Amino acid sequence: MAETKPVDLRSDTVTKPTPGMWQAITEAELGDDVYGEDPSVNALEAEVAALFGHEAALFAPTGSMANQIALQLVAPRASELLCDADAHIVTYEMGAAAALGGISTRTWPAAGGSLDPDVVAAMIRPRGPYVVATEAIAVEQTHNRAGGEVIPLATLERLRQIADEAGLALHCDGARIWNAHVADGVPLSSYGALFETLSVCLSKGLGTPAGSLVVGSAERIAEGRVIRKRLGGGMRQAGVLGAAGRYAIANHIERLADDHARAARLADALAPFGVVSGSVRTNMVVLDLTNAPLDAPALDAAARDGGVLVSVLSARRVRLVTHLDLDDASIDRAIDVLVRILKG
Repeated sequence: MAETKPVDLRSDTVTKPTPGMWQAITEAELGDDVYGEDPSVNALEAEVAALFGHEAALFAPTGSMANQIALQLVAPRASELLCDADAHIVTYEMGAAAALGGISTRTWPAAGGSLDPDVVAAMIRPRGPYVVATEAIAVEQTHNRAGGEVIPLATLERLRQIADEAGLALHCDGARIWNAHVADGVPLSSYGALFETLSVCLSKGLGTPAGSLVVGSAERIAEGRVIRKRLGGGMRQAGVLGAAGRYAIANHIERLADDHARAARLADALAPFGVVSGSVRTNMVVLDLTNAPLDAPALDAAARDGGVLVSVLSARRVRLVTHLDLDDASIDRAIDVLVRILKG
């Protein structure tokens, strides 16, 4: 009897290419991208730039590299970047802003989608001879550690106004901005108009094997190409990934609504146990086990025994993420296992 495949709710990065994506990969037209000669990558960059209403885009192998390229484009060495205390760029990128870009970071208290622009405004330090001057602000859309929360468009517009008044640049870590677009119906171009730079990921909700893009002006992206090479991100026949990205852009954005609906089903099933943290708007459900009879490692172990994989965020917090490799039957299995565990 064949072993049942686990229901993997750890992340939306665990997906495998769909048959259509595999076909696009195998049929990709290739060239040397370091020379700017890979047709599939060039087409992907042009398509993504157009989606966000910018002049250009740059393909990078990872989201962290895309973020770090963008940060170096908006925050000069020895200047300051403001961001959320739980932002990916200061939590999961190994101190790269400081180590590689010479950028000082200062954070506002973790707020996720409830970001208050006036709090950010009060933190801005003016240019002068005695302090590290603030040069840029970064936000994360959707916010990973806040459980996929969406920052409202009005909040981002107010932040844009504050940045303009202070002469600052705005960067968006848009790893899951596709989910925000589907959840709130905000056009990608409306998001793009608010930021000097964006990083957008293809290997999370959109399901490619790897890849992110930096989006910005033609001048910034030309500089970004140099930074990418310096960071070791220049690839040769990268069109095998570029073709996967083009397929994902064409086929996997609107289907994110399915992931959101399945996350909502998970949340509704677990809500009676008082463990669902916050509202579930996109493809993430965060469980707060503070008042539960078991902690996060214990739930993780019990779920694994039942064929369900989850992500432990802290001693009492667990994250569940839906993605394109899960169907309704997978969610039913996960609900059965998790409900049984929480019932004790």
